[in-house]
Amino acid sequence: MALSKSVEESVKEAESHLRNALSYSARQESPYVSCVIADMIAKLDQLIQTDKFLDKVEGMMKKYEGGENPYGQ
Repeated sequence: MALSKSVEESVKEAESHLRNALSYSARQESPYVSCVIADMIAKLDQLIQTDKFLDKVEGMMKKYEGGENPYGQ
């Protein structure tokens, strides 16, 4: 099941805010703070990419269940 458009936009907005926080933390905070913020950014990006991948797999499974070749050959 795909992320709704509003959820995906909110996640991207949160990622943007975290990138801004990361730029400030790199200059003013300990390296640990920057590391944690960078990890959060990576996890949000991974969420969006994994969702897109699972949508593709789901589409292939539906084609396979329908008797079509899932690889398009």
